[in-house]
Amino acid sequence: MGQKAKRTKSGSAWMHEHVTDPYVKKAQLDGYRSRAAYKLLDIDKRDLLLHPGMTVVDLGAAPGSWCQVAVQKLKKKGRVLAIDLLPVAELPGVESLAGDFTEPSALIWLEEKLKSGRVDLVLSDMAPNISGVMLRDQARHYELCELALEFAVAWLKPNGAFLVKAFQGVGFEDFRAQMRLAFRQVDIRKPDSSRDRSTEVYLLGRNPNRNESVTDDATMTNLQNQA
Repeated sequence: MGQKAKRTKSGSAWMHEHVTDPYVKKAQLDGYRSRAAYKLLDIDKRDLLLHPGMTVVDLGAAPGSWCQVAVQKLKKKGRVLAIDLLPVAELPGVESLAGDFTEPSALIWLEEKLKSGRVDLVLSDMAPNISGVMLRDQARHYELCELALEFAVAWLKPNGAFLVKAFQGVGFEDFRAQMRLAFRQVDIRKPDSSRDRSTEVYLLGRNPNRNESVTDDATMTNLQNQA
């Protein structure tokens, strides 16, 4: 009974925080699918990541608020490709796949859509299903980050950028070191719309150090094996 009461109290606190969150209310007024839209808007305001004519890949896209921001910024000039385990409800200007990015089939879908073209911006807001075991969840999260990083390095243009959600704690410094090897510039961003109590931050990598051909069979095999 004590555990059940504790869970109920925790759930009630989360619901109260959610419904009173100013960014939740703002998202409803502005027509965004979630408050996460303002995280990308905050970062883009500072770093000017999104421009008309770009090709953007959004990993972990559902419910689609980052896709909405990307489409608005591209002004109908460019394309957005989105993947998530959950379906992304139809959005004009977005091609989406309800699939698992860790599976080869998702990588094949992206490869076919890109047709050996390069990507301007890779976005990753992916996070694993939470088990409640912190170390396990953190490790799984960084597995997803590493897969997203592999994809970004393989497909980004020489002046491309990679924005990925990370959590400070176990694994953070190791992953940031990987980012520094992969990109000439790596910055940490904590958007105003990210809750203060959260360890969530975003790592922004610009200008890949490695830009192998996207048709390199070894690169794609490595991605698929890691998946």
